[in-house]
Amino acid sequence: MLLIEVFTPKGALSEEERQELGKRLIDTLMVEDDSHAIEILDAQRTITQVLVHEPAAWVLGVRPAADPADPPRYLVRVTVPGSWRKEMSEYTVQIVTDVLAETERRAGRDPERLRREPHAVILVDGISEGGIGIHGKAMSSLDLTEFVSRPYRDATAGRPAASPAPDAAQKSAPESASESVSEPESAQDDAERDPSQQPSPSQRKLIDPICGMSVDLDDRPLTLVHEGVLYGFCHGLCRRAFADEHGLPLGKQEPSPS
Repeated sequence: MLLIEVFTPKGALSEEERQELGKRLIDTLMVEDDSHAIEILDAQRTITQVLVHEPAAWVLGVRPAADPADPPRYLVRVTVPGSWRKEMSEYTVQIVTDVLAETERRAGRDPERLRREPHAVILVDGISEGGIGIHGKAMSSLDLTEFVSRPYRDATAGRPAASPAPDAAQKSAPESASESVSEPESAQDDAERDPSQQPSPSQRKLIDPICGMSVDLDDRPLTLVHEGVLYGFCHGLCRRAFADEHGLPLGKQEPSPS
């Protein structure tokens, strides 16, 4: 997340409630669980900001006219890189709605109205490629991936590599970079072509070496084999960043940012 803007009617929330809402949004959207590396979350927090606005005028389109503060309405705009928007939208809408419902519950109001009535509208906006600036320069999606993943990559640089590729015992490590990325995009495709390629149960989950996210081979993630080791990736940008870092040509074009 880059920017979260919450619009509430004037006087609907106290200063303490506004502060708690902002902190709860960040903490819930960046929850520390087993699926994300702590270094990634900490890096994301450095570029995430929440602004709570109280517009001077707020007019609802409903008839007859209604007071937007009774009960409080919410309009939330979440800004993310355009290439991340599609996959993040459903998750973001659910999480933000849950956080707003908790705010209502703590205020003694009915939290379930936010799921019954259109009292909370969440907009997930995608910033076009090159439209985000950090460190005084325009950042591409790959630049942002590098920025948030660098602390994790540096912290894990000396650790052992991930799981050996399913057929690593039968053949030696690839001799060239192009050979190392000649496998199908999904490890599942490998198994369908040749049953001997089927990973063992201990290999069904891999850790994305760029962002630290756990990826399940049953979900047909993007993969690469490098020096006889199978790597799984949560997103094409992570796969591309890994290939760039190791000088590997990608056999298939990455999805272009939307």
